[in-house]
Amino acid sequence: MNNGEKALILVVDDDPVSLDFIRKVLTENKYDSVLVEDGAQAFKYLAKGTADLILLDIVMPKMDGLEVCKRLKKHNLAKKIPVIFLTGKTSMEDIIKGFQAGAVDYVKKPFNPAELLMRIKSHVELKRAREEIKTLRGMIPICANCKKIRNDDEGLWEQIEGYIEKHSEAFFSHGICPECSEQLYGDQEWFKKRHNKEEIDTPE
Repeated sequence: MNNGEKALILVVDDDPVSLDFIRKVLTENKYDSVLVEDGAQAFKYLAKGTADLILLDIVMPKMDGLEVCKRLKKHNLAKKIPVIFLTGKTSMEDIIKGFQAGAVDYVKKPFNPAELLMRIKSHVELKRAREEIKTLRGMIPICANCKKIRNDDEGLWEQIEGYIEKHSEAFFSHGICPECSEQLYGDQEWFKKRHNKEEIDTPE
């Protein structure tokens, strides 16, 4: 994602008052938001969309925030999205449980808008910085014939140049090596003349 794009925040909270408050704070500070009332709705959204950050209430009916967070961290597409817990529970035991579930931070209820925004901004910027630092590692599936690489994130085969540019800071400048030039143009008069001239001009 381009750092100039507006960040999208997924908010999961069963309290309509909290949802409305957070929506107003986010909108006033130029964040996009998606608001849902429970974990099931969050997973339904994440099946087709994504987010830069998730604000997740801990105390919810059916599935509490701790369980939602644990499942998010096992979700193939959502596991890298940072989660900030929204909670009235601030004992050391509760905080540790939140971090063990996979959260990166927490904000105490009732919210202080300045604190909420500071934590959102910090973790969105950190996520985007990590996305910019892409490293190729591990086994990369490549076709033995056409040399395309399988992109497991998208389930597609793509040209090696495109894959590497997506997963690193490298980019390609295309040219033709001497061996391929010989194969492609070796029978062309212009190539023979240039090749002969290069041999004459090259000192022994």
